Amino acid sequence: MSILFTHAYYLSDDPKEQKIMKPYPPLGLLYVSAYLKSKNIANDVFDTTFSSQQAQLGFIEKKQPKVICIYTNLMTKVEVIKLIKNLKTTKFNFPKIVLGGPDVTYNVENYLNSGADFLVIGEGEETTFELYNALMNEGNFHDVNGIAFLENNTIIQTPARTKFKELDELPLPNREAINMQNYLDTWKNNHGESSMTISTQRGCPYTCKWCSTAVYGQSYRRRPAHLVAAEMKMLKEQYNPDAIWFVDDVFTISHKWLTAFHEEVVRQNAQIRFECITRAERLNEEILRLLKEAGCFRIWIGAESGSQQIIDAMDRRVDVNHVKKIIQDTNAMGIETGTFIMLGYPGETEKNIDETIQYLKEAKPTHYTITVAYPIKGTSLYNEIEDKITELPDWENSTDREIDFKRTYSRKYYNYAVSKVVNEVEFDRETSKTSLKALKLKTKSLLATGLMKLNK
Repeated sequence: MSILFTHAYYLSDDPKEQKIMKPYPPLGLLYVSAYLKSKNIANDVFDTTFSSQQAQLGFIEKKQPKVICIYTNLMTKVEVIKLIKNLKTTKFNFPKIVLGGPDVTYNVENYLNSGADFLVIGEGEETTFELYNALMNEGNFHDVNGIAFLENNTIIQTPARTKFKELDELPLPNREAINMQNYLDTWKNNHGESSMTISTQRGCPYTCKWCSTAVYGQSYRRRPAHLVAAEMKMLKEQYNPDAIWFVDDVFTISHKWLTAFHEEVVRQNAQIRFECITRAERLNEEILRLLKEAGCFRIWIGAESGSQQIIDAMDRRVDVNHVKKIIQDTNAMGIETGTFIMLGYPGETEKNIDETIQYLKEAKPTHYTITVAYPIKGTSLYNEIEDKITELPDWENSTDREIDFKRTYSRKYYNYAVSKVVNEVEFDRETSKTSLKALKLKTKSLLATGLMKLNK
């Protein structure tokens, strides 16, 4: 075949993920693969998750595709660049290398200078189809919207492509192109249940400063509810997963759509246990009831901080007390809750961190994750702190996570703050405050507090 889709995430090289073992397939690549297939363009997909770059290169050398499309994001960038450099050798017959994904939009010059021939900016289906036809038929690349390339050492970026308005025109992801059983088995063997992913929407209308909208934009487009239910039923019959993870940014953004989704899932007998992400103000008692009846067992409710001051600085446009109440209401409904916390946001003080600890203790989410804030290029947060950057590692060999900027306190301070938050919250959850586990948690919290003071 003349075109190959691949990525550069290798589970065997990720020690953190090897502990978690909750991998998901590259859904975006499978969507583009399916779209080309619907246009009668046969294509291969090489899924690297359970493979290695050596095996990947062996596959490419054997197939000798004329076009290789590689998905890249801020976490896989370093490996993607290594892959490109390997592909730019004689034995691969110099295929045209096309990159797509969220990281290319604001790093056009860097990726082109690293060896990519073309960048697909934004949604990839139509753009990849038109670019492939231009490559195969010696067409004019200037006529393809949504791409960037070098011409006579000058960067050419064509007009942005109009986004899909009707998502029902998209075929389902080409899951048959990869070994889905690897994912199902990995989940089952490590967690006792398997999980798969479904996307129901594109874009997000909200304005959180740290969030990237590089691919789908600040928009809201949704697949019809009956098609989503039909996809659930298909997965249920073909793969029989124990759970579904809806990858949408705000699953309950439209109550009208959610009502139709509930009706279709019940009507089509498509129920599968699922979890999703949403915002607190898009939940109420009736929506929680519909979610539970449709099969929802866990809702991730964004907060990012327990301090209203920091939430406002993020432009989250939500009341922290309302978030806390909705988490409590969701727990009371018998649905698990999760929330996300970000420390080290510009302007965050010790007082704000203490507020976050108290918020987590009172809200009592079933699960929570904590990260130290980092700026993604192209976001409002990055633009705000760009002139305050104190550490900007070599682009090809680092990720945005390694960028640091002038904060209220040092980066180390916030690393220790993560430990303090976790240990304080876990101590609060212990029924016996004098148990050995409780004493260890409190000791770790006090140690973290001391180290925070030393690194202010």
